[in-house]
Amino acid sequence: MGLRSKDILSILEDKTRDYQEKIALGTRDTFGWKEFTYKGIGQLSRKVARYIIEELNVPKGERLAILSESKPEYATAVFASALSGLVTVPLDVKLTKYELKSILLDAQPTVLFTSNYYLETAKALKEEIPSIQHIFVLDQHSKHENIINVYDVPDIFNAKWRRRSPKSTALIIYTSGTTGQPKGVEITFANITSQLEDLGYALNEILDGKQVRALSILPMNHLFEMTVGFCTFLNYGFSVYYTQSLKPKDILGIMQEKKVEFMIVVPAFLKLLKAGIEQELKNAPKVTQMAFNFMYHLAKFIPSYAIKKVLFKKIHDKFGGNFIGCISGGAPLDINVGRFFERLGIKVYQGYGLSETSPVVCVNTDRRNDLASVGRPLKHFEARIDAQTGELQLKGPSVMKGYHNQPELTKEVLDEDGWLHTGDIAKIDRGHIYITGRIKNMIVLAGGKKVFPEEVESVLEKSEYLSECCVMGINRSFGAKDGMEEVTAIVVPKEELYKKHSEQEVEKIVKDDIKVLSMQLTQYKRPSTVIIKKEPLPRTTTRKVKRNEVKKLIEV
Repeated sequence: MGLRSKDILSILEDKTRDYQEKIALGTRDTFGWKEFTYKGIGQLSRKVARYIIEELNVPKGERLAILSESKPEYATAVFASALSGLVTVPLDVKLTKYELKSILLDAQPTVLFTSNYYLETAKALKEEIPSIQHIFVLDQHSKHENIINVYDVPDIFNAKWRRRSPKSTALIIYTSGTTGQPKGVEITFANITSQLEDLGYALNEILDGKQVRALSILPMNHLFEMTVGFCTFLNYGFSVYYTQSLKPKDILGIMQEKKVEFMIVVPAFLKLLKAGIEQELKNAPKVTQMAFNFMYHLAKFIPSYAIKKVLFKKIHDKFGGNFIGCISGGAPLDINVGRFFERLGIKVYQGYGLSETSPVVCVNTDRRNDLASVGRPLKHFEARIDAQTGELQLKGPSVMKGYHNQPELTKEVLDEDGWLHTGDIAKIDRGHIYITGRIKNMIVLAGGKKVFPEEVESVLEKSEYLSECCVMGINRSFGAKDGMEEVTAIVVPKEELYKKHSEQEVEKIVKDDIKVLSMQLTQYKRPSTVIIKKEPLPRTTTRKVKRNEVKKLIEV
């Protein structure tokens, strides 16, 4: 899997020609399946780009923002932006209007693409953001005054496309928009082509050159989905299907119908699937449970995925019978979850990256014996560990240009020699990277000892009574250790516990269990305080716990 050209417009041309009548993108709407060939997406993108250049006269280098759920037409906005020489700004649809306004005032887009679902929000934003001059809607049958429909622009497919330097910004990805100045990561065309090349090697090891049908469940504004599940998959001729529902039942339905072979996921999704399988087993007859447990134990000693697939045929049939596996990223993979799917014959490749690295740094494609590692760095990355802090630092052509409009913040993470300071604590063993924590999450105790919350969480998450767990340092405000941090666990018990026990009993059961599990940790790492919450913990779109918000919750 190699690139013939490193120029983004030539790549778009190559792929449209290479895979013309093959299905590129599909989704199911109220009318049934809507599928686009590579040629179809290419033509729709070209006529929209021509319209932007020749009819709207939008100058080269302006910004084009996208506010939409994932759908095939999203590709039209991304490709039209590249062809017309604009910078793409994908927006998180889960943000409030206030947060979106903060981002858009920073990005200053001239054009805003939206789906019908978010059209009213888009129109309201246009009223408040002076830079927005044109709104395009991405739905076929959506007619509104002063709104351009991508399907209704004239069928003229050629114009003088605007080539831009590989060093120029292709995407601005905003990682937050709530506090202070929004942080927009600038990704260049060179960053993207480097990722396409590196991920080509990784996918070759995983799929042996096979072109597959993939299911997309992550939002397109997330760089992991944009780079891997969209750009890379299309670059290598995959067919990508979108789902608007994250219910396991709906996802499994699409996997069966479209014979899905591969996915990009976040660990929380795998956890959800595992819980679903286990719940079904709980409801199954005793003999089925015993048979599963026997085969599950046996599978530990079977290296062949083909044999494991036969052993667990009923489960594989639920996944459509063709599912090979997935790349998991966006958050650390729970080893027990990864091991569970590996035993069933479903491959889980743990990845690691950050928005600042466009985003993938590693995909663990090595022999399947060490799920704790995120693997070796991709081909064009260099990695090192800071001897003083244990921080992972990275260098390579995928490292971002910088933060939009924030040179000081850029200097904080990107040194003069081009090394990116990730903020992640890691170790490198025989070339393999192991992520052990985040510098900013680190808890410093009274005696100077350091505790990484992730390590404590991995132990507490083994509890059968907890649905969620977050460990952090909370300052004491009394006694001899006033002002010092102590290890605090904020936990959410499983709902079914409250159906069987009173709140006082639930508290006792949970705290007793945490006490027992904590014995696996050195004494100073054990939580000295356990706070029980009934409501789910606040999370990002990739299901990472928002630690700052959790802290606010318990300080109230």
